[in-house]
Order: sequence, then C-alpha cells, then structure tokens
Amino acid sequence: MKTFIYMVRHGESPKSEGERARGLTDKGKADAYRITEILKREGIEVFVSSPYQRAILTIQELATYSEQEIIVYEDLKERVFSNEDKRMDDNKLLPLLKKSFSDPTFAPVGGESNIVCQKRAVKVLKELLTNFQGSKIAIGTHGAVMTLMMGYYDSQYDFNFLLHTSKPDIYRMEFNGQKLVKVERLWNIQ
Repeated sequence: MKTFIYMVRHGESPKSEGERARGLTDKGKADAYRITEILKREGIEVFVSSPYQRAILTIQELATYSEQEIIVYEDLKERVFSNEDKRMDDNKLLPLLKKSFSDPTFAPVGGESNIVCQKRAVKVLKELLTNFQGSKIAIGTHGAVMTLMMGYYDSQYDFNFLLHTSKPDIYRMEFNGQKLVKVERLWNIQ
C-alpha cells in the first residue's frame, strides 16, 4: 500500500528571534501561499510539524484549506546545534554542518549529533508510515532534519543535497510500506 510523505521545508524566517518562536518573513508568508497552491490538489489528509513556528506557519494555510489540524511532534524539531534558543550565524553553522555530515557522531557542545537527530526524527517518520498507512502526509520541517530523514532511506540525501535545497522546498516521498520507492521535488525555484 502506497503512502506519500510531503517534506515541506519552512519558508524564509527572520534571523533575530529565538529558534522556536521565529515566524516567517513577508517572502516566507508569500511562499507559504504558493505551497498551498501547489499542494492543495494532492489530497493531503494528515498534517504534522516540528514545534518551531516557522515550520507550522509554512503548512498552516494548507492544513486550514484541508480542514485539518496540525499534529506537532517535538522530535521533528530542527537538529540541535547548541543549548541556546537563538539562531546560529551561517558562518558558524556551515562548518558545523559539514563536520556533522562527515562525522555523524560529532556533537557540538550543548548540541546533538546527526545520528541522534536522525534517530529521533526517523522514529516519528516510521510511526507515521505505520499509523497513517495509505495516506498522504505533509510534514512541516527544516533543512538539516529533513535531509537526515531522507538520507536514512537513501544516501544521496547528504550534505551536498542540503546545500542545494531552498527555503521553502517540497519533496514528495513515495513509500511502499516502510520502503522508499521514489522521491520527487515539487518546488520550483523562481
């Protein structure tokens, strides 16, 4: 039985707020509308998200259009890079990501490793594939955790893949039971 997972990476968000509270910029809000337009014909039945506002807000309009609530899973949060609830500067984040993908056991002080993040997120993904088998499920997510979930099933989803994703982005993953069959990018960068 086919199950479809729609990985919806959040749109552009302000860089000044704390990690959990960061919403969407005007561009991020406009892109959330475009996501709704792209996905409303897909017939998505289940909506789940990271607890971070930018991920929730990116799929909120689509969930409202579909008359569904968003189920929030703490374990779908972005990879933890430090014990502070603030955005890490890209100049610091990029080398950490690169090191993390070359050594999945590496964890920065106060943060978690790729292995730990992948394990917690994939556990949720497997639960969704079991509990909502045969459904179409949208996940409001983030770049690193999305890449780790996808990389669990296919090693081509790696650091280089992450670098070539956009904010927002959409990937439709087709599963037969727990086996990944196909991935298709649905977001067109303009």
